[in-house]
Order: sequence, then structure tokens, then C-alpha cells
Amino acid sequence: MTRRTTRATPEGEIDFSASRSFVASRLTRHASRVFRTPWGWVGLSASPRGVRTIILPKASRREVERALAGRRRSTFDVRSSQSDARVRTNLEPRTLNCGPILRAAQSQIMAFLAGQRRDIAVPVDLSGRSAFQRRVWRAIRRIPYGRARSYKWVASRVGGARYARAVGLALGANPVPLVIPCHRVVTSGGSLGGFTGGRRLKRRLLALEGTLALLAPAGKRREARGKRMGMFPAPVS
Repeated sequence: MTRRTTRATPEGEIDFSASRSFVASRLTRHASRVFRTPWGWVGLSASPRGVRTIILPKASRREVERALAGRRRSTFDVRSSQSDARVRTNLEPRTLNCGPILRAAQSQIMAFLAGQRRDIAVPVDLSGRSAFQRRVWRAIRRIPYGRARSYKWVASRVGGARYARAVGLALGANPVPLVIPCHRVVTSGGSLGGFTGGRRLKRRLLALEGTLALLAPAGKRREARGKRMGMFPAPVS
């Protein structure tokens, strides 16, 4: 059962919601915000512990709202039951205490996309994620602005080269891109590799940081060799 309350603010609309999961036997609270940037519409979701979700720029507000709703459904196991019918709560927006986190995240994302910040330093809530995913994400957060690392490099920090494919899966599950800068992970040959926001956005983010120009020559040489041999670059190195 979910109670939904929204509040319009000058910066964007905040959706204050409470989801009860009886599997976890505890009350989970979250709030979300959708706002416009020069790159497109961006969405945020947060709990009192930190940012839970970042939806990367999309063409419309509706796309972002749908993506946030999908993340909520996949993150919170919300089930109705007799116990649920007996539980009564009064969750007002002020009790969630997510506003400062959302405002800070929005401000820093806007500055980052404008080239005025090199990192997004907000608390994150990664509860419910696996220990391996957290190790991968910690390694990625150590990649500096304006630098890129390979999937193999990340794998070597979390257990060895044999984990390269698992690293790719962890990158795809990253709930807070930009805070955890998975766009800085590329193939060993210099090609872009995958990205949940799409290759076009990944290319734009790397260009913003000044990294793309350094990667392009190596990537093009490798692609040219692959075409001559009737092959394509491997997505994970």
C-alpha cells in the first residue's frame, strides 16, 4: 500500500511517498523530484538516508516520471495484506526529511552538467544492493574527473579479471549514475562500451570532462582493425 503526496516547488515537483513492505517488516519512506536541465529532464528519488535513484536526462518529464515509477516498483516490495489493512500511518511531507538531500542533489547535478563541478557529493542510500555491487561502485567512485578506466581495471579491484562480466552487470544496475560515475568505465581498447543512459549520453559526458578526445583515436584504430578483419570490438575487456 502506498500513500502519495505531491508538492510543487520553484525547483520542480516533489513526490512524497511511503511504501510499506511486510517482507522487510519495516516502513520505507522516499521522496522524488523531477526537474529540467539544459541536457533534458532529470529525476531523483531519496530516502532520509540519501539519494536512491538518479534518472539521467530524458526528452520529457513523462519519460522521467515513468522511469521513477518503474524504479520504485522494482525496489520496494509493496504487498497488500490483512496486516496492511490494520496499519495506520500519518506521513506528512515534513516527516520524510528528504528535501535537503533532493535540493543538494539537484543543485550539484545542475552545476556538474554545466561544467561547474567535478563531483556530486551527496549521501546515497544503497540499501538492498549486494556486497559485490557495492565493491564495484566503491571502485568506480575512485575514478577521478577527466579520467577513464577499463572494465578490466575495475575487475582487478574487486577480485580479478574473471569478474569483468560481473562488473558490467553491476554497472548496469548502478542506481545513482553521476554520483557513481560509471560513464568513466570504457573498454581496454578505448571504445565506449555500454551505458544505461545510452552511448550518445556517455559520449557527451566524457566530452564534458575532456576525456573523449583522448579515447577516440585508440577506439577508432581498434574499430578499423576489427572491420578489416570482419570483427567488431568486444563490449567488455
